[in-house]
Amino acid sequence: MNDLDVDDTMQEAAQDVEHNGDKDGRQEAQEEENDFLDPNRWWFASTACPLIAGTFGPMANAFSVCALVEKWRVYIPPGGDEDDGLTVEDPKWLIAINTVSLVFALAANMSLLLNMAQRLSFAIAQPITIVGWFMSSILLVVLVALASTSIFRTQPDSEHALTQAFYYGIIAAGLYFIIASLMVITVAGAYRGHYPKEFRLTTSQRTLMLQTIGFVVYLLLGALIFSKVEGWQYLDAVYWADFTLLTIGIGGKFVPTTHTGRSLLFPFAIGGIIMVGLVVSSVRSLVLERGKAKLSARFRETKRQKVIKSVDMDNRTIRVGIFEKIDFSEKGFSESQRREQEFRVMRRVQEKAERNRRYSALAISSAASITLWFVGALVFMKAEQLQGWSYFVSLYFAYTSLLTIGYGDITVTSNFGKAFFVFWSLLAVPTLTILISNMGDTVIKEFKDLTIWIGSLTVLPDEKGVYAAFKVALKRIRLGKFYKSNDEMIATSDKSKQTRLDRLAEHVEENELVEAEEAGEHGDTLQRDIHFYHFVLAKEIRQLMRDTDVSPPKQYTYQEWSYYLRLIGEDEDDASRHRKPKIETKRSKQQETHNIAAADGGNNGNGDQLTWSWLGIRSPLMGNKSEAQWLLERLSETLVAEMHKMKSPAKERDEPPPISMSNLKDRTGSEDSNPTQLLEKGINSAEVRRRGHAG
Repeated sequence: MNDLDVDDTMQEAAQDVEHNGDKDGRQEAQEEENDFLDPNRWWFASTACPLIAGTFGPMANAFSVCALVEKWRVYIPPGGDEDDGLTVEDPKWLIAINTVSLVFALAANMSLLLNMAQRLSFAIAQPITIVGWFMSSILLVVLVALASTSIFRTQPDSEHALTQAFYYGIIAAGLYFIIASLMVITVAGAYRGHYPKEFRLTTSQRTLMLQTIGFVVYLLLGALIFSKVEGWQYLDAVYWADFTLLTIGIGGKFVPTTHTGRSLLFPFAIGGIIMVGLVVSSVRSLVLERGKAKLSARFRETKRQKVIKSVDMDNRTIRVGIFEKIDFSEKGFSESQRREQEFRVMRRVQEKAERNRRYSALAISSAASITLWFVGALVFMKAEQLQGWSYFVSLYFAYTSLLTIGYGDITVTSNFGKAFFVFWSLLAVPTLTILISNMGDTVIKEFKDLTIWIGSLTVLPDEKGVYAAFKVALKRIRLGKFYKSNDEMIATSDKSKQTRLDRLAEHVEENELVEAEEAGEHGDTLQRDIHFYHFVLAKEIRQLMRDTDVSPPKQYTYQEWSYYLRLIGEDEDDASRHRKPKIETKRSKQQETHNIAAADGGNNGNGDQLTWSWLGIRSPLMGNKSEAQWLLERLSETLVAEMHKMKSPAKERDEPPPISMSNLKDRTGSEDSNPTQLLEKGINSAEVRRRGHAG
């Protein structure tokens, strides 16, 4: 190890850790805390608002195009309906204002995209975006208002009808106003200093925006081609392309009848389905990537606060659920036992909060989907009054359309119904995608687990037998996954120490410990232990790198956490390294704070600002990072600092590392200082226990 070849980059990183460790560590801890708390309050303004605007902006542009390409009025001959209407030329001022509105909207959307691509500054782009969309909305509202009055009509009401273009203008105006208002919220939050004046969008979020633009362009161009081939009105072709690409297939009189049209359907349909699949995949990944993380953080923090306020010092309990209390006391506990007590409470907080998050998300997405269904049915009933649709018939049509069943026995025929159907069906894509994703985390998962358990009791018993499967299930129902009594916890204190030894022995390989063996042969036990410590750090980093890819994220036991924390110099037995949570006792009528020690978030008395409590805001179980990621970062920083110490002769080291060969020596009871012989004596039983633990 003395001859380690550390490159310049490693040296520079190590120097940063060495000279700025405390300062950077405090800053990092503060940033992590801010990232946990602040985005939960401002994430919607900083990320969700521009994402919604960037996604629905192109859709609104498409509706503006639809409002411009066809006339707004038709003359209905006696005995005819809207489908038989003869188009009436629009005034030139209407076409001019409609065109200006579209130009404003396109400029606004382009400005937003350039800002997101870092091609245009925030200060320049946002005024253009907001003003452009508001102007587009105002101009379209003015046109819609005029078109609804007698000024715009030249025939009696019975002989006059408004086309799909008119209704697309209404939808576009509403969308422009909504997304412009959302961008106002984003800009206000940025100028108030809640987040930088830039868009913190991930690659998947940007990808969703591009995919939405691509899908809208694909739909409009496809509609243009089929309108020419089949002889349809362009907006009728848009309606057909929409229910075709979304695989609803409600048909009606809009089906390809020419050989050319049917031939073009093959590539058009498969290409559109692929694009819809990409959009659905992006929406789902965004729900998993950002929405789930933020909701989890918020629910976890809310649950944590409720739990630490529920401590009953008289009965020495803490409430983690409506019907669940856990023993919580300090008397008779060592420091590591007290910390394990905090750890298991925090695990229950995690479990309860995650369950609440899953079912709350399911409730919200279910409510959104039901609202989309019921409100959509109400609009369709009003739109199809000439067909005499009842509300039940509208519910039936909306349901079969939402689930893409598309029997085609009833279809919308009014101009308003067709335009609204296109908007409503596109809105259903993200809504149902999120609902299905949330169902996968809850109802489907529970049903899958129940099916597997029933199978283990009947036709597919596991290798441990039916009785073992039933016993495990009963224990989970009765006690919960992480429950452990205080008597059991005290018994595991020794197990924690044993786990450390087993994990040390796990890493033994004679050919990897040459440096340590040579140092031991020369009687330099300090160098031997240092080399061994470096070896263990490197091996654990490799293991943690594999753990970061595990899905669902891996959760470590307290014994494993204790071992890892010892590796980075934060021994769970060292009380000076810890904070203790601020707890409000139940027995105090004035809700006085019972400071078991220093409050979480403050100083623990020794000037160390980086200590934390398992029940505190800076607990590794509270942040947005997975446990493996948290540990991987800390172990990597520790290894970098250790390599620098070994390389720099000016930093002579005389303190022992957190772990050493003497641990194995004590375990085997041997007086031999040769590390290889010591490890050979301890490896077999350690390997057996390791495998048993993994099983």
